[in-house]
Amino acid sequence: MPPAVRLIEPATFEAVNHYYPRVPNARLHPVVRHFLSLGNARIAQRYCHLHPEVDPVAVRDVLSRPARVLRWAGADLLVTTSDRGHRQLVVVEVNSSPSGQKSMPLVHEEDELGGYRRLLERVFWPMLQTGRRREGVLVVAWDKNEMETTGYAAALAELAEEPVHLVHLPADDPEPALTWDERGGWLRAEGEQQPVRGCFRYVTQRPWTRLPPVTRVPMLNPVLACLAGGRNKLVAAKAYEFYNAELAASRLRIRVPETIWDVSAAEVPLWVQRMGGVAVVKNPYSNAGQGVYTLVSDQELQDFMALNHRYDRFIVQALVGNVGWSSRGAGDRLYHVGTVPDRRGKLYASDLRFMVGSGPEGFLPVALYARRARDPLTEAAPVGNSSWGMLGTNLSKRVDGGGFTTEPERLMLMDSRDFNDLGIGLDDLTEGYLQTVLAVTAIDRMAERLLTRKGTFRRRLFRDLNPDPAFLAEVRP
Repeated sequence: MPPAVRLIEPATFEAVNHYYPRVPNARLHPVVRHFLSLGNARIAQRYCHLHPEVDPVAVRDVLSRPARVLRWAGADLLVTTSDRGHRQLVVVEVNSSPSGQKSMPLVHEEDELGGYRRLLERVFWPMLQTGRRREGVLVVAWDKNEMETTGYAAALAELAEEPVHLVHLPADDPEPALTWDERGGWLRAEGEQQPVRGCFRYVTQRPWTRLPPVTRVPMLNPVLACLAGGRNKLVAAKAYEFYNAELAASRLRIRVPETIWDVSAAEVPLWVQRMGGVAVVKNPYSNAGQGVYTLVSDQELQDFMALNHRYDRFIVQALVGNVGWSSRGAGDRLYHVGTVPDRRGKLYASDLRFMVGSGPEGFLPVALYARRARDPLTEAAPVGNSSWGMLGTNLSKRVDGGGFTTEPERLMLMDSRDFNDLGIGLDDLTEGYLQTVLAVTAIDRMAERLLTRKGTFRRRLFRDLNPDPAFLAEVRP
């Protein structure tokens, strides 16, 4: 178990500690480097050229509008095609504490802090400069992903030119070192209590059980961002629906697989049957690939129904598989484009993680990486309970004792080798960026709806949006 509090001094960032081993020597692919150099104005111009039906003013406004609550996020996207050969990127989910820095080759090789610095300088640091001057310490709070959280703490210490407190907040800690009340945040270290003036949060496992939805202290991101959709797939689906309605006149749209929300466990077989016997069922509040069930056979459905579930509500989503065994829904069937076939003719399902930040001047791309599934796609549907190996792309893997490990052998970098195997180009990156920004904006707008004029949490409205008693009982005041 890591120590509860560690003091991270300035000038202690070591690349070997904060990147996967093959990342520091990787060379960013020229296409990715070029995309990151474009800026929002040129990206908007390119997107509008590819989509002459959309309103150019709306595209520019979306990219330049600063987020208020969800200022840092990552979207998982699938590159898909349809029966009619219509290729598009679709959003699977958004993460309000996304990984990615440890997997991103450096844009500028002389700056080893890379995206760590970029996110903190452009997003977190401006948050600390607005409003009244606060006294206290800077904190990075975490519960998993030690490689990146220590990187953020070291980069923040260098940027702030002062020590940063790295605080471990496991879910089962009866006496956490970081506490909150109506006055703000308090750090308990070495027998004394100090006020917190800013908190970078990487607490990902049910953070609402130990952190309040909103605080008086600047936090990236507040737990409200998780509840509004950043770690709540049920409310996220509703946020996308509401925002798509607002965007209708501009012809912009968040593209997601067909999603049914507020589904009880007993209803799941009915919706799976409605989608042709093939679907994805998700615990709305999990992350790191946990609580996601790909159901393509009777055996997998039976296994799901036999489980004891923590929560009362699920979402059922159209499954993106291969030709002949994707879900049948209201729109086109979608299939994985997958990786370029290897020398044995095998191709794999893959996804694209797009991390973005939002500062005073609007959105900016921060980091990208991709992941492939463990097993190659087959023409026939998987049998038994083997579909996750063919469709699951998340690198995190739960181990005994409740912790996590990763499978970095399935990581695909944005370097000169792996990027070519993804079969994507500049226009796909443009599409992925716009879809990510739209999805993040939808959740940010939902979060704003969940705030009163005084900046307090609208708990009653949230209860109506998320009618799951087991989940609501976990959300702390």
